Amino acid sequence: MNGLLHTARLPLQDGDLLAAVDLGSNSFHMVVSRYLLGQLRTVDRIRETVRLAEGLDRKGGLSPEARDRALDCLARFGQRIRDIPPQRVRAIATNTVRRLAAPQAFLMPAESALGHAIEVVSGREEARLIYLGVAHAQPPKDGHLRLVIDIGGGSTECIIGSGFEAIERESLQVGCVASTRRFFPGGKLTRKRWREALAEVTAEFQQFAGTYRSLGWQEVLGSSGTNKAIGEICAAMKLTKGAVTAEALPQVRDRLLAAGHVDAIDLPGLSADRRPVIAGGVLVLEAAFAALGMERMLVSKAAMREGVLYDMLGRGGKHDPREASVAALMHRYAIDHAQATRVEQTALRLFDQVAEAWSLVDDDRVMLQRAARLHELGLAIAHSQYHVHGAYILEHSDIAGFSRQQQQFLAALVRVHRRRIPKSAFDALPDRLLAAARRSAALLRLAVLLHRAHEADPIPRLDLVADGNTLRMTLGKRWLEARTLLAADLLGEPEDMQNLGITLAIEAD
Repeated sequence: MNGLLHTARLPLQDGDLLAAVDLGSNSFHMVVSRYLLGQLRTVDRIRETVRLAEGLDRKGGLSPEARDRALDCLARFGQRIRDIPPQRVRAIATNTVRRLAAPQAFLMPAESALGHAIEVVSGREEARLIYLGVAHAQPPKDGHLRLVIDIGGGSTECIIGSGFEAIERESLQVGCVASTRRFFPGGKLTRKRWREALAEVTAEFQQFAGTYRSLGWQEVLGSSGTNKAIGEICAAMKLTKGAVTAEALPQVRDRLLAAGHVDAIDLPGLSADRRPVIAGGVLVLEAAFAALGMERMLVSKAAMREGVLYDMLGRGGKHDPREASVAALMHRYAIDHAQATRVEQTALRLFDQVAEAWSLVDDDRVMLQRAARLHELGLAIAHSQYHVHGAYILEHSDIAGFSRQQQQFLAALVRVHRRRIPKSAFDALPDRLLAAARRSAALLRLAVLLHRAHEADPIPRLDLVADGNTLRMTLGKRWLEARTLLAADLLGEPEDMQNLGITLAIEAD
């Protein structure tokens, strides 16, 4: 099974295939593209209505029926992309999987069915990827601000961006499937229910409406299936030529309410598979128009899946958003760059000596590098327990470019880089990442310990040999004898390292 981190930087060659899989709350999508002359050319698209959100209960459980639909779909997707290397495939799970009480119970069989790893992203990271896809599909003008709204099955993302960069990102817990279920139980549609629901959903948008309206925008674009379906309804009703306007939307809503029940909805241009969830979609869009003062929304052909493909291109080149995010965190929390660099260089020096014996790959090296840069992040809060503070920030912040699993991986390394190692430190990680995480943590601990004195002078001798779960580190005898505090710290490290499942032996020669 492939790894989860996808940080490898293999150069793309003309003819290479890339695939993006979007595990949405309503539909699962897959796009396969070929890389040619620096551009992406779509060669295959598959969409299946899975309605994962329908199977989500209030306790975060998933019904067997929804689970089976998802696994069957992923198995079919997996057949199509089984020959594409893992570095060229990204599968992204969104709102419904984020809300699962035990996500690994779903992700493990889901990854087996797909044959590739699945990343869970935050709502704001989902918003960034959506904007990236829309921006590439409809290139923006210089200095031109645009508002992008994406109504999914379980959540709605709103983004203001300029060029290819998202400036403001918000994610709301309202979507076409979730809102239909919540506000129209039993499928009954009444004006009273609609008014009450509209007031509640509009209030959600009003939390950030002031900020968005103060920034302003020159155009509004709607992405994903719900907005596309509403645009097609407007065109079929001869209200617009495919856009959605403030004048057309109430007429669509009135026609929808006239049905009285979800099963009786008969809107021109509406597909049968979209009918059961269109009420929630129209409701959310009407709330967005009201709260944000929108007049007209064009419909984009692109969505998050296209953004994932272009994000992969960035990761393969000089525009990896995660590098910018790490740099921003270092700046925001005033991390000592010189010390971070010393620890980073030593950690990578150790990594390169044991990578082959420990089956560590480039993904692991890059994550160790980032953890080394960020290990002192928590000092901005307090010196006491700063490793705990830093881990909390890394796990719970919205960090552009990182999936939830990647943030948990970084957080675990930062959490255990000093002091005692709690047994629960790696509980959030999937089983497949545990060996790499524990071994990377051991390397970071040693690097931090060796640079505790913040010395600028290089370490003259530093040899590390791995044999199974045993590490043997050799340091220069004279160098170590001149550092009595370090020697004392190293005496207790073998005992602490046992909590990582690693036996450490230290020699001076």
